[in-house]
Amino acid sequence: MSLSRSSVDADHILVPDISILLIAYNTRDLIQRCLTTVEENKGDVSLEIIVADNHPGDGTKEMLAEEFPQVRYFDTGGNLGFARGVNFAATKATAGYLLLLNPDTEVKPGTFEALLELADRRPDGGLYGGRTLNEHGELDPGSCWGETTLWSLTCFATGLSAAFKDSMRFNPEELPGWQRDTEREVGYITGCLELVSRKVWDELGGFDEDFWMYGEDADLARRARELGYNPMITPDAEIIHYVGASSPNRAHKVILRLTGDVTAVRKGWTGWRQRYAVAALQAGAALRGLTYEFLARATGGRKSSGRYWYEVWSRRDEWLKGWEPAATRAVEAHRSGNESTPKAA
Repeated sequence: MSLSRSSVDADHILVPDISILLIAYNTRDLIQRCLTTVEENKGDVSLEIIVADNHPGDGTKEMLAEEFPQVRYFDTGGNLGFARGVNFAATKATAGYLLLLNPDTEVKPGTFEALLELADRRPDGGLYGGRTLNEHGELDPGSCWGETTLWSLTCFATGLSAAFKDSMRFNPEELPGWQRDTEREVGYITGCLELVSRKVWDELGGFDEDFWMYGEDADLARRARELGYNPMITPDAEIIHYVGASSPNRAHKVILRLTGDVTAVRKGWTGWRQRYAVAALQAGAALRGLTYEFLARATGGRKSSGRYWYEVWSRRDEWLKGWEPAATRAVEAHRSGNESTPKAA
């Protein structure tokens, strides 16, 4: 494979290999570190970098102008959330491939080449990801997940996935026992590192904007599979992901994830399967929340590692609604101070 697939369009403008889409929200220092590694490790791949800023005013624009003048910066005009923010950035892209990349990442050498090579060799994949490491250089398995099924939800509801975390049978969504060190088809790829061709992106219609954040990547993969694609990852594309940098509160992050999960199953499933899926999510949160709270009180807090689940369970009225549909969700214009996550429907 030629490492660079740059071409010249009818107006004699060089078209890059990949358009990298970064969504900013008070992430100036993270983006600075991320882009430093992008520039150091881009190899022979030509890149277009687009930053869509959901919350300007933290110095991101000024930093980019000074240190990365080649970056195309856009103020989104309001906090669009992740899914709509990516869709906005994609409308500005010119490359044949789009790469979703989180600001809280560092790119390792060979990543861009490996993703393009896989996409060239396996066009049936449609969506492509890689291997993520944590800040200590250890495997972070969250680059991809297994497909959500009635069985995986049953395992979550009954606690089997927690009791047998290393079992592929009882914890299938986490794909345990696999170090992400082989090429493999997966249920879905997380948006921290995900390559998709412009053709496939347009075919899918991008992210469903009813998702604020979390769940949109699983929904994208479901729709891709319905069109005959098989999302896959390569171990040769590798990044460091500082997990939780944007959501340090564990209960808050789980609530966001469950809100996305509820939205995803309501969009992807119908009838009794949909009702069962939502009930299973509720049962699993209840089991964990009540169990950890009991253990914490019984042991004077000594066994409280999962106590955040009690807050998750206590706030179930929030996440059981799923995300509010984009058509009725107001987007507030930028203002000083932090903007809150929108409420569920």
